[in-house]
Amino acid sequence: MSSLKPTNIDELSVATIRCLAADVVAKANSGHPGMPMGMAPISQVLFSKLFRTSGAGKTPWINRDRFVLSNGHGCALQYIIAHLLGYELSMEDLKEFRQLDSKTPGHPEAGHDTPMVECTTGPLGQGISNAVGLAIAQANAAATFNKEGLELFNNFTYCFLGDGCLMEGISSEACSLAGHLKLGNLICVYDDNHISIDGDTACSFTEDVEQRYLAYDWHVLHVNDGDRDLAGMAKALEEAKKVTDKPTIIRLKTTIGYGSKIQGGAGTHGAPLKADDIEQLKEKFGFDPSKKFHIPQEVYDFWHQIQERGAGYQKEWDQMFEQYKSKYPAEHAELSRRMAGKLPNGWEKALPTYSPSDSAVATRKLSETLLSKVSAAVPELLGGSADLTGSNLTRWSDATDFQHPSSQLGNYSGRYIRYGVREHAMGAIMNGLHAYGLHIPTSGTFLNFVSYAVGAVRLSALSNFRAIWVATHDSIGLGEDGPTHQPIETAMALRAIPNLNFMRPADGNEVSAMYKVAIESAKTPSVIALSRQNLPQLEGSTIEKAEKGGYVLKEVENADVTLVATGSEVAIARDAAAELEKKGIKARLVSMPCFRVFDIQPMEYRRSVLPSGQPIISLEAYTTLGWHKYSHVQHGINRFGASAPAPQVYEKLQIAPKPFAEKAEKVIAYYKKEKIPLVSPIELTAAFE
Repeated sequence: MSSLKPTNIDELSVATIRCLAADVVAKANSGHPGMPMGMAPISQVLFSKLFRTSGAGKTPWINRDRFVLSNGHGCALQYIIAHLLGYELSMEDLKEFRQLDSKTPGHPEAGHDTPMVECTTGPLGQGISNAVGLAIAQANAAATFNKEGLELFNNFTYCFLGDGCLMEGISSEACSLAGHLKLGNLICVYDDNHISIDGDTACSFTEDVEQRYLAYDWHVLHVNDGDRDLAGMAKALEEAKKVTDKPTIIRLKTTIGYGSKIQGGAGTHGAPLKADDIEQLKEKFGFDPSKKFHIPQEVYDFWHQIQERGAGYQKEWDQMFEQYKSKYPAEHAELSRRMAGKLPNGWEKALPTYSPSDSAVATRKLSETLLSKVSAAVPELLGGSADLTGSNLTRWSDATDFQHPSSQLGNYSGRYIRYGVREHAMGAIMNGLHAYGLHIPTSGTFLNFVSYAVGAVRLSALSNFRAIWVATHDSIGLGEDGPTHQPIETAMALRAIPNLNFMRPADGNEVSAMYKVAIESAKTPSVIALSRQNLPQLEGSTIEKAEKGGYVLKEVENADVTLVATGSEVAIARDAAAELEKKGIKARLVSMPCFRVFDIQPMEYRRSVLPSGQPIISLEAYTTLGWHKYSHVQHGINRFGASAPAPQVYEKLQIAPKPFAEKAEKVIAYYKKEKIPLVSPIELTAAFE
């Protein structure tokens, strides 16, 4: 393959991709034609010579090569390739690029019925970080399931990325880790076209990328003519595949918008080409300028042969998997279960339960106990932490670290990843781990530092990816580290993300319930916020109740008020109810560990938890924003915290039984005096459901 010489069909195919990209973007009157035109040659080489696809129309093959377009603004290229390969992406779909409800949105979206899209990319740097996750997942699968003579997992992850991806800090985090882990199954192509939206990158990005990646301990190659040197590109990709102990980056010098009258300039980056430019482009490449969306039949035939080759790879693998079944039935059954996306039967029996007589324990410690039990019952859990293992308590007792064997610190079959201080990359890598299809990723950091990673968390939710964040030190209860570490607004910012479970358990049973929900939520990510300080085991809490997201912890007939709280404040609300009882005031107590899970319960159930008739007052050591959906009056913190021992901070900020009880008294008196009929906020939701 190193002696590859360009053929007529290669040249014709590259020209077809370039012209089609111009047509696709022009019809949408929106998009980025320059990158697809510039990277058409490397796409031709990669997919025609090296890439192992799945058969068209079949369930994606687990050992297929993976492709991630980190510079996702150029997704017209990805859609064109999927169409040429014969996947279920029609010419009409290409014509609907960037239109409402089409299969060809403006950036690649996983779970959008678009074939060949492994991960949702667009925010730059996310895709290369997803690719690192895919490579980790493959390495772990190979080390776990491969047997001598039966190499089930040997696929590569290929990633295209651009200058913008390299400028974003997340790529530095992810690529540094990839080099440390020696991920030889990861091959990246850097589109070095020297153009970003601001124009020539000389204005902002002049670093030596090759030296940077050599410092990361990557294998570094370059091809100086990415416009025409197909043989050089093939040689570079071949060499990359031979290096098994380092990831590879190929610096590919391309001309953005190659063939356009304005090639090489920022004008081709983010806007359609003008009609006369597209006409001369087609003439230049030997096409009829009057024909739009034209693909010569010989190009179709060539690409369909590539797909047939992929179907052959898939058939060979299926046959090998049958041999594997006869020799290793237990491993075959385990792998089949994981590929089917099913959890082990009875895994939930490993969830610990607690009673009020059990000791008060920090929920982060309860989480550690749970992970130690559940990790054996759910072997697809792949954990980790951003350098805070001893604080997050995310590593179970018998865990082996995921490390390259040469490090003597672990091996690739290990299930605990030392992410280092790289929260944002950790989130994006978890998305890649999920996308591979065999793992449930978990990771740990302080809750406030999930804010560093919100870009990746948001993409987890958008992609319907199950990624579980173990977010400890969840409130002012962390004490002395002060307001830089104490989350006030973080919870509500995360609750505002659609399809994300933000969970704040109050005791051991609620910790088990929240993990149960998170593990069973196959299409929803979760952030489980956990306390540093000890919390009591509550009377009335159970896994069954708590997994509904909100429930009555203490019911009282003819109550004067309902107190609703989350996490460490539930015990404070309980003690406030006791203070009120001394004065003859009856208070119901509700725990609300997860808004979203509560919101999807039947309306009748939600009414029973937060009924009309008496005031509902919420308590949480966060901003009060958002609580109006569940309570008439809110008690919280609408300022930053303070640096001091936790009890002093709670006292200063009035998050304590006595001030909360006093506020409840005033609220009850006010509504009685004004004779205002109290309708539960839940009823307002009911009126519009």
